[in-house]
Amino acid sequence: MGELVDKIKGKVNELVGEAKEALGDHNDDARLKAEGQVQQVKGKGEQIKGSVKGALGDNI
Repeated sequence: MGELVDKIKGKVNELVGEAKEALGDHNDDARLKAEGQVQQVKGKGEQIKGSVKGALGDNI
């Protein structure tokens, strides 16, 4: 179950990060754009964590 939760949280973070990056780019807000990029990386990490849990089992 933890695998699915991590993957969903990761995808949500990626999508929110993409939106922040686009909004920051549109409004010439470098801070918001950078925040969005960081959030996307965090989301990708959560998805990888979910994949590892799926491969090794949720009890890690």
